[in-house]
Amino acid sequence: MIKVDPIAVVGGVRTPFAKAFGELAGASAVTLGKAALTGAVSRCGIPVDDVDEVVFGNVAGPPDAANIARVIALSSNIPPERVAHTVNRNCASGIESVIGAWHSLALGRSDIVVAGGTESMSQIPLLVRPEAAAIWMKLARSKTLLERIKTLFTFRPRHFKPIVGVELGLTDPVSGLNMGQTAEILAKEFSISRDDQDAFAMASHRKAETAQKRCFLSGEIVPMEYGNTSMSKDNAIRYGQSMESLSKLRPIFERGGTVTAGNSCPLTDGAAAMVVCRSEDVSRFSGEPLGYVTSYAVAGCDPRRMGLGPVFAMNRLFNQTGFSLADFDLIEINEAFAAQVIACERAMQSRDFSQKHLGRSTPLGTLDRDRLNIHGGAIALGHPVGTTGTRLILTMLRALRESGGKRGLVTLCVGGGQGAAVIVETEMEKRS
Repeated sequence: MIKVDPIAVVGGVRTPFAKAFGELAGASAVTLGKAALTGAVSRCGIPVDDVDEVVFGNVAGPPDAANIARVIALSSNIPPERVAHTVNRNCASGIESVIGAWHSLALGRSDIVVAGGTESMSQIPLLVRPEAAAIWMKLARSKTLLERIKTLFTFRPRHFKPIVGVELGLTDPVSGLNMGQTAEILAKEFSISRDDQDAFAMASHRKAETAQKRCFLSGEIVPMEYGNTSMSKDNAIRYGQSMESLSKLRPIFERGGTVTAGNSCPLTDGAAAMVVCRSEDVSRFSGEPLGYVTSYAVAGCDPRRMGLGPVFAMNRLFNQTGFSLADFDLIEINEAFAAQVIACERAMQSRDFSQKHLGRSTPLGTLDRDRLNIHGGAIALGHPVGTTGTRLILTMLRALRESGGKRGLVTLCVGGGQGAAVIVETEMEKRS
């Protein structure tokens, strides 16, 4: 395996995360990404002219910004001769942008890269059915008034029923299941009760509430100012969340199921960005780097059980590095669903699962919840899909700095059946 030297995370920021169709609904993914990029560059104390390359993760792909990273870069006054590209690994796109930046730095293509992610889930468009699109196209090509009238009369009520783009995007075309249905599968296979899930969700909100109240989260947030809107903090955290309130919610993906809106991550808008460089180039910056990204792994799994992706990615990462769960001070597993995180937890502890699916004779390990998502996770903060991977790395490095920890593990599941995992460290060990 080719080894690539670690990269330094000089610094980074994110926008507030807002529930979709709410406070940031009017801000496009470009607007969100620009706020994150300019905020990150400003926080690192460098002019935008110093940025050689921009890599952004994005999943929804706005039709008016096909290579959204390039649009964000130019909108942020990055010189036009610099390069930019967009990556999409579904929920891991924000991590994939960091990997892309890493490869660029390793090849010497760039010296300073902004890596990030952006997503406006509010602005994912409504779509028309192919049958209706054909009629609209025929109408546009009609040359006479009579032809237009005849074409108009071929429309039927069904042609005006839109396809909700966000629902389509959250459904895997191979398995035919939406992400919530995959969580229901894991809940059944790992005997995860509704109470198990609600208790996990409640803990996520309570940890995020504490983090927000003591202003930990504000340390990574750049306020959003656009039009008449001003927003400076995440708005999906439910203060005083309780088992009683969670128990009142109905299952939303399967009749008689256990996955609800309360124990799932909400649809969210937001962006994040980090300035990264080669570890030997940190002297170019006035302050101490936030930390280093030292290793990564990506693995595939059954799309019907996509929530187990972190287990497969961690297994590959541990095989590459020789680390185990005990070697990490803090761990972040993205909370797409409470059932999904708990399923990962139980799979990691299972000898049978490890032997059957990971090729290991012993379990991957026991996940210590005292080290897991200590400031809350996506169930409370939200999961703007193209952004979350970057947010997880940023939050992890800040949490390590605050707690005095040295090494953290960041991982998440990926729609379509993949997992990604990265190792971050606050100090660079001397390499032989």
